[in-house]
Amino acid sequence: MAWFKKDKQGLATQEKRNIPEGIWTKCQSCGEVVYGKKMEDLLWVCPTCDFHFRIPSQKYISLLLDDGKLEEYDIDLTSKDPLKFKDSKKYPDRIETAQKKTGKKEGIVAGIGKMDGIEISFAIMNFQFIGGSMGSVVGEKIARAIERAIEKEIPLIIVSSSGGARMQEGILALMQMAKTSALLAVLSEKKIPYISILTNPTTAGVMASYASLGDVIIAEPKALLGFAGPRVIQQTIGQDLPEGFQSSEFFLNRGFLDKIVNRKDLRDTVISLIKFMWRK
Repeated sequence: MAWFKKDKQGLATQEKRNIPEGIWTKCQSCGEVVYGKKMEDLLWVCPTCDFHFRIPSQKYISLLLDDGKLEEYDIDLTSKDPLKFKDSKKYPDRIETAQKKTGKKEGIVAGIGKMDGIEISFAIMNFQFIGGSMGSVVGEKIARAIERAIEKEIPLIIVSSSGGARMQEGILALMQMAKTSALLAVLSEKKIPYISILTNPTTAGVMASYASLGDVIIAEPKALLGFAGPRVIQQTIGQDLPEGFQSSEFFLNRGFLDKIVNRKDLRDTVISLIKFMWRK
């Protein structure tokens, strides 16, 4: 008991130090804590377990395209509110919040770029914009990207990251699945290559349409892929799911993917595929 009564006068104390946010990053997969600058150098890939962190669409543009340059098309297209949808928020309010958060009008960026000097039609989804959901504008911009590839006779590259069709637009969002798939059939008839890149996550209506229709489909390691979420499937069928269910590795082992590619190798891999598939 004497210990608890001991005079604490003169004991050394340490002031709490405030560490600026973003200095250290904890891996969502293995729990490893990594210095933020090192993560930046590693393209936000965990050095311990190879987990690929979600990164903004602009970083993919910088990573994949020559000089990180994209001539963006259809910049001012924005979603309407045909269903006058409201849940906890009005749909237009959600759009406005997402626009302020991302600095973009919609959940996808599309245009013309180059990879190793080869002109391509390029589109990339932005998960930060309402979960990368596919509404009528996202579908329309994908459709126009496909049409540009057909018109210019250049390869098509789409980088997907999405929670699926945007429920606030109902059937209008679901219609984009058929529209984009039909145009990809035309692209295929013209024998113009389409490379689909799947990142974490790529799910639901996007996975069930253009994301799964590439001539070559590649994915980043440990990405969540599929239609419904694993919890929903498990509750529906009343059975435990296999280990690693809906991961890139699970899909590759069952023939739904052509290749899993580490982010640092993504650009070189896509360039090699384009050169192999495209000899205009």
